[in-house]
Amino acid sequence: MKRVLALGLTIAAGHAVADPVIYGFEWAGGGGYAIKGALQYDDATYTGRYVREQDLSCFVIEGSKDGEDVGRWALTMLNEQTSWRLHFDPVTGRFLVEGEGVWMPQAWNMDGDGIDCGTGGFGFNIGNAAQDICVDNQLIFESQVTPEEPFPAVRLDDFEFPRDACIAPPLLGWVRTEN
Repeated sequence: MKRVLALGLTIAAGHAVADPVIYGFEWAGGGGYAIKGALQYDDATYTGRYVREQDLSCFVIEGSKDGEDVGRWALTMLNEQTSWRLHFDPVTGRFLVEGEGVWMPQAWNMDGDGIDCGTGGFGFNIGNAAQDICVDNQLIFESQVTPEEPFPAVRLDDFEFPRDACIAPPLLGWVRTEN
């Protein structure tokens, strides 16, 4: 009986272990602006045709202009004021862009007006007007490229995510309760 129970627990634990899928990406905007980033999700748990923002366990973007850092945003920075939409096609390995049947397919800490990435903040958006970035609550017009520009990603075996890029469930040993 103990062997059967141990085998059952081992099998159940095997199903509970995530099968992480990692993609890296680079976006080239106008005026020397660029973004590098990565995302991670569990291949066994997302549902639907696209990987969506709620499916991610890790996400980070880092922006630059002519190679100099201009800002970054990571998943743990998400709050109730954050504009946050993501549509990623795991079959083609690319982000949806304008004209593919989804309104504002990408809003990564940036709404369609480009003015809500936060004081000192950074964000990215693909809407019907352009693909562009926001720095310090300001739309950077110079960064704009056409909204239909393809945005591919590359599957990675591994990626060293910054600590603030990943949302993880608490470890059992770290769970505290208030009495």
